[in-house]
Amino acid sequence: MKAAELEGAADGWGRASNRADAARDRIEQQLLTGLRATQEGEAAESAVARLRRLSRNLQYVYTECGLIRTTLNSLAHEMKAQQRALAVALDDAAALRFTVLADGSVTYPAAGEGLVDGEPLRGGTASSGAFPGLVPSPGLTAPNPNAAKAQDIADRVAKAVRTAAEVDWRFARLLRDLKAEEGLTVPDSTWKDAAGDAAAVRGAAAGYLASGIPHEATPAERRDWWLGLTQEQREEYLAVYPDRIGNLDGIPALVRDAANRDNLQLLIGKLEGRDDDRSVTQLAGLREIDRQLAAGSQPPMFLLGISDEGNGRAIVSYGNPDTARNVAAYVPGLNTSLDRGFAENDLKRAWDTAKGAQKYDHSSASIVWLGYDAPQFPDWLNSADVIGSKRAEEGGAAFNSFMGGLAATNQNQDPHMTAIGHSYGSRTVGAATQVGRDGTPGVDDIVLVGSPGVGVDHADLLHVGRGHVFVGAAENDLVTKAPTKLQGGLSAVAGPYGYVAGGLLDRRDDDLWFGKDPASSEFGARRFASDDGPSMLTGAMDAHSGYFDAQPNRDNASADSIAMIVAGHSNKIKSEGSR
Repeated sequence: MKAAELEGAADGWGRASNRADAARDRIEQQLLTGLRATQEGEAAESAVARLRRLSRNLQYVYTECGLIRTTLNSLAHEMKAQQRALAVALDDAAALRFTVLADGSVTYPAAGEGLVDGEPLRGGTASSGAFPGLVPSPGLTAPNPNAAKAQDIADRVAKAVRTAAEVDWRFARLLRDLKAEEGLTVPDSTWKDAAGDAAAVRGAAAGYLASGIPHEATPAERRDWWLGLTQEQREEYLAVYPDRIGNLDGIPALVRDAANRDNLQLLIGKLEGRDDDRSVTQLAGLREIDRQLAAGSQPPMFLLGISDEGNGRAIVSYGNPDTARNVAAYVPGLNTSLDRGFAENDLKRAWDTAKGAQKYDHSSASIVWLGYDAPQFPDWLNSADVIGSKRAEEGGAAFNSFMGGLAATNQNQDPHMTAIGHSYGSRTVGAATQVGRDGTPGVDDIVLVGSPGVGVDHADLLHVGRGHVFVGAAENDLVTKAPTKLQGGLSAVAGPYGYVAGGLLDRRDDDLWFGKDPASSEFGARRFASDDGPSMLTGAMDAHSGYFDAQPNRDNASADSIAMIVAGHSNKIKSEGSR
């Protein structure tokens, strides 16, 4: 088997994969965009549906052809390793004037001398699994010194041939399985098969590609690693490891988006047909994100992360964060997970923020970052996940890395970056600032809304400067008036009397569950105006979730202030007095 022929075949499959990808891109970027902009009616809707189906089919062709290419290259890689081992063994045999026979056995000449007559000891033949010449024959006979050397060469030859045969058998079976169903449609069941294909190829290509991914490197080092790869290497990583490349901080946004769009289809296929609550919930969220990606938006969507890990992961940007001068990343909080509600509501918050910021500076992008397991209902009041900081600290470390990736890949000389934390997400943003000694990489401004505290008691401890920490706290948002841990502990012991006693000990009434109230004068942040929101009697938690709402014909001071801060115009916000 000639490795060069395998690599040539792999190149052919790579070209087929690239052509499918280019055709898909033309449909998405040109045909669909032009059709939506110029045509309306049933005929236009039918054409859009057909083009989307064709794009989905081409995406499948791109994925499967890419998997075949990597499988062939992996096969060539492993075969070349065994060919090198065999060549070294043959060279060693030639240097010793041994002969390697067609069956792998090795003949060696007479050598040494007998103990009695001093004559050279006769030569022989060594084969794998046998040890001729190592066991003395009857009488005073020394072993031929060539016997052990010949045996070593015979064993190495046999191992190389045997391993090559095993490699050939393993990859032949894998290639047989890489086939599509008949027909011109690509249903979810086919994507389920594709997910299995990708997993199988990842297993086979572990030594060929996986070890090269710099998981332990800094975001800047990962950026440099990616830029240093050849185009063929990048294409193979995207085909086989879209999940790892798409979620790797430091990889350019366009690359992450392409990888995650492919991985999104694989995840949908993976979860399709499962009936457990977690899979059903995440599948609904994935489908809604997929629908929005297909529909398109302005600013355009970039899928910077997607995974079914834990409660699900999803990172969506509106606008390209690598080219925008202003970039904001919003961290949601309590009860957020990868579900339909997140895909509809939290994505809209980021989208509204992007549109609002672009009114003040068109070079603005806004991101929703669900890169951690936020605490969940229903038992949140009794859950250590919420009353403690473990989830926030784990999420803070991940958010710190993500922002470092944005700082590494942004193409502007001095981009303006804003971290936004809502609810428990503000505690996560606070935790991110405490990773290392220099705060969150690249972040210039921090916005905290609906916050129960951030883990520090003063704005200047967030490492962006007191004048660059902003807070929104609606009057009827009870989370911004969460009891202190002392009140919570005393109320658990003495009921309402304990709660009141804890409040009396906080004479300034400016402590919350996770530290000083960010809206208090003691904390030192700049408070911007927020609508009071519905009272608990009429809107329950509505006041807690209204900070980002940008409804037509409605003045939302909070949403507008967030947009101004993101766009770098914090001097224009409508201020409100501290508590």
